[in-house]
Amino acid sequence: MDRILVVDDDVLILAALSRILQAEGYEVVTHSDPALAAREVGFHVVLTDFMMPYLNGIELLGALRERNPKAVRLMLTAAADFRTASEAVNRGEVFRLLGKPWSLSELTSSVRQAFEHYRLVDANERLTREVAEKNAELVAINRDLERRVVERTAGLLDGLISALDYRDTETQWHSRRVSLYSRRLAQEVGLTGAALDVVEQGALLHDIGKIGVRDSILLKPGPLTPDEWVEMRKHPEFGYRMLAKMPYLHEAALIVLQHQERWDGKGYPQNLAGEDIVIGARIFCIADTVDAITSDRPYRKGRPMSVARDEIRRCAGTQFDPALADAFLSIPETEWQRIRQEVEAMEEAESARWHGHPLGPPASLARASGA
Repeated sequence: MDRILVVDDDVLILAALSRILQAEGYEVVTHSDPALAAREVGFHVVLTDFMMPYLNGIELLGALRERNPKAVRLMLTAAADFRTASEAVNRGEVFRLLGKPWSLSELTSSVRQAFEHYRLVDANERLTREVAEKNAELVAINRDLERRVVERTAGLLDGLISALDYRDTETQWHSRRVSLYSRRLAQEVGLTGAALDVVEQGALLHDIGKIGVRDSILLKPGPLTPDEWVEMRKHPEFGYRMLAKMPYLHEAALIVLQHQERWDGKGYPQNLAGEDIVIGARIFCIADTVDAITSDRPYRKGRPMSVARDEIRRCAGTQFDPALADAFLSIPETEWQRIRQEVEAMEEAESARWHGHPLGPPASLARASGA
């Protein structure tokens, strides 16, 4: 029987998780004391909270890994602790990060995928020993594992963006719009396959480094002081350091690092110019400007796409790569409208998904809706 270890120092949350997972048919072992949980053996999946007394989630996973090296690791974490996401992934080899409050469908789906992953890895090891007789089966399982790595990457990206969204309600949907704008422009200039995915990932995560910026600066309602701007301008480097050690996000991390550079070399943090800037960052620069101009802000309404097109045309060769500016201008306005409507539909679906949830909506949706 599939056996899962669940650890949370909040006994009410622990009881809720136990009921949910038992209803899904799993054998559930629970602990509210992480020190006692660290002694457990014989489970396939572990789901632990991050912030706990005596041992935090990363430390607990490290202790459990020595005695349960094959167990698949899931972590629950509240919004304020998401800045540890990179450390959790690198040190704890976390399969999936889940936010508090959780979505019931996301929780059950993630646990199910974790057990599937456990079984696939176990089968992979067994079949490796029998490769001479079962090579065809091994190839099929490896293909399935590769697909699950993609799923894991997508889940981590969603978790990281949701983490930043908890602190800045404008970030999530802005990030999703510019990621799709960037992908469309990348397609226009001939990028395909994995290169397209890198551009989309880098654009999606461009502001992730703001997790490392103090709230007093990130959420300040008025203008920043010169000293505050110095800290704010460190966010591309913060983001790069979070992502660069993850092999499957290394190329996207370069876009994060360079997303504030300019074609004429007057950007930051490295004052790069021209084609020394990776193409994904040059593409993002245009997509970000378009979204900034056409989106509502607290101090003004969004302006028409024609205004954005004029700005891209005016700044080609200074702020923007002129070839990419020409490519942008060749794309019909209806394409950008379609993408914006697609993201608006995603936002509406997300809001509907949380409507009536017993734990209430995430903090970002609650703030956005005025709850």
